[in-house]
Amino acid sequence: MQYRPLGRSPLKVSALCLGTMTWGEQNTEKEAFAQIDRARDAGVNFIDTAEMYPVPPRGETYGATETIIGNYFKQHGQRDKWVIASKVAGPGDWLPHIRDGLTRFTREHITSALDASLRRLQTDYIDLYQLHWPDRNTNFFGKLGYEHSADEQFTPIEDTLEVLDEQIKAGKIRHIGLSNETPWGVSRFLQLAESRGWPRIVSVQNPYNLLNRSYEVGLAEISIREKVGLLAYSPLAFGTLTGKYLNGLRPEKARLTLFERFARYTNPEAQKACARYVQLAREHGMDPAQMALAFVTRQPFVTSNIIGATNMDQLNRNLTSINMGLTDKVLESIAAIHRNQPNPAP
Repeated sequence: MQYRPLGRSPLKVSALCLGTMTWGEQNTEKEAFAQIDRARDAGVNFIDTAEMYPVPPRGETYGATETIIGNYFKQHGQRDKWVIASKVAGPGDWLPHIRDGLTRFTREHITSALDASLRRLQTDYIDLYQLHWPDRNTNFFGKLGYEHSADEQFTPIEDTLEVLDEQIKAGKIRHIGLSNETPWGVSRFLQLAESRGWPRIVSVQNPYNLLNRSYEVGLAEISIREKVGLLAYSPLAFGTLTGKYLNGLRPEKARLTLFERFARYTNPEAQKACARYVQLAREHGMDPAQMALAFVTRQPFVTSNIIGATNMDQLNRNLTSINMGLTDKVLESIAAIHRNQPNPAP
């Protein structure tokens, strides 16, 4: 396993991070415990969750993923061997079961969310606390084009950073990060931290995969120059880059089979590009999933690649991707596909 600095913090995290959003929905607690054990044996020391998980979010399962993680550490100990990352949900009328659907990044909501996460995780502190998506109208979750509203009401970033600073001083958080953010948002958080003496973000968790390389425009430079690396989520584009959904296939118990709402990576152009990447991998004797993961992990702006799995075979293949190198010929072919079909599923 490789280990990389988490921003400018003293923490070093594994280049592969264990994603958990299926735990409590597609995976049982027993299965989740087995995944943690397997990831630990492979050298993973980084686990990512969120108060909103599991996905798809439902009132009946709200907080189940954090609860499972908390139960694991209660039974097995070794909390200090892991870097735990979680997230506070942002605003949205599609989450009425979280604080009555009025989730904002205010003192009241952040404090309430953090304390609840700590109880579920059965820990005194969270190593990395992230804002799951912006508290303002901007581009995220596949939205293209920015539509400005002069009279929009959102929580000032100053207010959010101030309360996060308080929580760090209280010992409940060690470091903070952003998620689903834009270049403006990342820059603003950095500028305010520097000018006000508030905590500096150490990471940005955004989507990044062969079908969506939009992070490379603007944000990649910020990540490298400012040392706020990417925690890449959806590196397999909801599993499409494994090839298991090609030609209309819908494997039993697979995410896109169970939940039709996840259509971000299934538009016609994305499917065409996906087929080309899968074919490329097979022509070179590689597992398509491992090739896709290896491409993400090798990027200089990536701190950690968040892998998820619903069964142990998937997890094993994802973990062993850390040992896969990509030849110049494969990289040139990936570049050629990307030039022909750039970001078909942003």
